[in-house]
Amino acid sequence: MSKLQIILLLIIVLGLGLIFTKGYWSEPLADFIVSFESNKNMINIGDMKILKITSVAFEEGGKIPSKYTCDGENINPPFKIENIPPEAKSLALIADDPDAPSGVWVHWTVWNIDPNINKITEGNVPKGAIEGQTSFGNSGYGGPCPPSGSHHYLFKFYALDTKLDLPVETNNDELEGFIRNHLIASGGLTGIYERD
Repeated sequence: MSKLQIILLLIIVLGLGLIFTKGYWSEPLADFIVSFESNKNMINIGDMKILKITSVAFEEGGKIPSKYTCDGENINPPFKIENIPPEAKSLALIADDPDAPSGVWVHWTVWNIDPNINKITEGNVPKGAIEGQTSFGNSGYGGPCPPSGSHHYLFKFYALDTKLDLPVETNNDELEGFIRNHLIASGGLTGIYERD
């Protein structure tokens, strides 16, 4: 390795360290980066763009109302999606609980969401979108239902450069693999729920 290559490597490492300390990249999904703390603006990091995700139901880091959990109506909360890149061909969504005792618990997977929409309404899946398998053993939304303590629920959105030709039996790990290969932008919202 030449001196120039070593210097360039050090610059890249230091630059990534700065990005992480500023919170531009905050939550890993598998082995690629998803941002949850950069919702205020669209930030360009190389070719990666950040989606802005908001909800009228809860703010970033706020409490998820029981209506959207197993203690209530168990329907999905509403979301607004902004800063969708014009080149996006579809959107995907994964909602999970990294605090589950048995490991990450997947509550909802959805793909082939029309990139021309800018919202997901309460208790509804966008027309034409497909819901995959969750850790509950079926497809569709399963709300927060922690056995005890306070859990974080990550609603992660992805803009992709293609539509995904996947069966409804597709699980989270398989979906992540396809997302990784077609990802052009990401963003998300984190909510907290603790059963009373």
